Amino acid sequence: MRRRGAIVAGIAASLLALGALSQIAPSGYTRIDLTEDGKGRDLLSIVVADGERVTLTWRNSQFGLHVTEVFFARSGELVQDQVTFAAPGGPPPPRVSPRDVDDLYHTGGAFDARGLSRPFRRIVYRIGEIGDPKIRVRNKTVAFKEAAGFGGRVILTTTRPALCEILWFRYTAADWRHGNAADATDSRCQTFTNTADRLHRMAGRESTRNPF
Repeated sequence: MRRRGAIVAGIAASLLALGALSQIAPSGYTRIDLTEDGKGRDLLSIVVADGERVTLTWRNSQFGLHVTEVFFARSGELVQDQVTFAAPGGPPPPRVSPRDVDDLYHTGGAFDARGLSRPFRRIVYRIGEIGDPKIRVRNKTVAFKEAAGFGGRVILTTTRPALCEILWFRYTAADWRHGNAADATDSRCQTFTNTADRLHRMAGRESTRNPF
C-alpha cells in the first residue's frame, strides 16, 4: 500500500510539475508557427531566441522587383527591421527613410529601408501566381506556393512559448534538420500549453498581405 501510494504521489507530482512548466513563459523567446489557412496544416513550428533573424523573399509581380524582408524575434513577436526592393541584376537600391516604405510599396521603384521597427504577431499571406514567396528561419525554408498553392493563404503567428516548449524544442533541435519534430512537440506539450497560450498571447499588430 505504501509503495502504491508513493507511485501515485510521484505521478501526481510529475503532472503538477509539467503543468507548472506550461504556465511559465519566460521572456527572450518566440515561437513561430506557419499554417495553411482552411486546412490547419502545420508548415513550420519553431522556437527562436531574441534577436534571431527571419527572412522573407518574394518577387513583386507588378514591378518585377526582388523583395527581401528581414525580421528579428523579440519576446513573442517578430519585428520587421528591413525591406529591400531590388532590380534583378541592377545596382544597389538607394537607402530611404522608414516612413516612406508604405508609399513605396505601392508606387514601385528600387529602395532599401532599415530600422523600421514594425512588430507583428499575426500575418496572413495570400499566394499569387508569380511572387514565389519563401520564408527562412534558421536552416528551415518554407516555399508558400509549394505548400499552399496558387490562391491559398499561409498564416504566420507568434507567441511567447511556455517553458516546456522551449525545453522540448532544444531537446529535439537535431530533428528539426530533418523536419520531424513538430508533431512530437505538439502531442507532448499541447495538453499543458493550451492554458499558457491563452494567458500569454497578447494582442499585437496584424496584417493581411497580398503582394505576391
